[in-house]
Amino acid sequence: MEKITKELDKPDSPGASPVAPMVPPAKDPAEKSGGLRQDGIKNDARQARKLPARSPGRSPAWDERLVLGANFSNQVSESFRVLRSRILHPHDGRPMCRTVMVTSVLPQEGKSFVSANLAIALAQGVDHHSLLVECDLRLPSVSRLFGISHEQGLADYLLNRSEIPSLIRQTSLEKLTILPSGLPPPNPAELLGSMRMQSLVTELSARYSDRIVVFDTPPYQVVSESAVLAKLIDGVVLVVRHGVSGKLSIQKTVEEIGREKIIGLIFNGHESNIISSRLLYRDETFYGDYYRPKGSRVG
Repeated sequence: MEKITKELDKPDSPGASPVAPMVPPAKDPAEKSGGLRQDGIKNDARQARKLPARSPGRSPAWDERLVLGANFSNQVSESFRVLRSRILHPHDGRPMCRTVMVTSVLPQEGKSFVSANLAIALAQGVDHHSLLVECDLRLPSVSRLFGISHEQGLADYLLNRSEIPSLIRQTSLEKLTILPSGLPPPNPAELLGSMRMQSLVTELSARYSDRIVVFDTPPYQVVSESAVLAKLIDGVVLVVRHGVSGKLSIQKTVEEIGREKIIGLIFNGHESNIISSRLLYRDETFYGDYYRPKGSRVG
């Protein structure tokens, strides 16, 4: 973890901003150029990125930012595969993480983009299934990325309205399922900190030996529930965006979560459109490149 501290010193130095896979922006349906297909993906975007007309495992409802769903042969896709490897095959002799929490320091740093693509990467592996749990009950966005309704989900289970089997949604990727958030409840912190939630985490991790559970959680320094969930989950992926998270806020979050629990620290975002990408792990980094036009982002 010494490397994390060293990297945190770099953003203040010109030309040394550590970054990771950029969140490609959502396309505004009001934009006319290029036209929209019935599946919601712009023709010009598909041509520019050389997307196949229908990629294996990719549903027409999926957001085009789900880069692994399109089977891209680029280094952003490979970044998530490297992160998958760190989860399934830890280098430090620790047991494999069965439950993984993805969070950010502050809002709008790309955590949901990372959660979704990590879950896809895990499901595309040979030996494991993945379940993506949408725990951001205040501002859910994972369901939207996959084109799935979040009207019923985790909140309904925590409120004793429904049981989990009736709430889990199958995706077009055979080994990927999603537990949506449900409609925003009035007391998300209390629900996610409840004994029922603790029991759910234990049950989901223990029921199937070949399933990895990914929890997309709220920004750590904004609401209280992520700190509670971090204590229940095996490992944490922390997403930070250049120009959003300050160095001291990042250091504070790492210390509060516990350095031993951090699987990966993902630096995301840069002022330029063509960026150098980096995933920072306990003991090494991974580099890649990705193009992102200016625009909005998820997470």
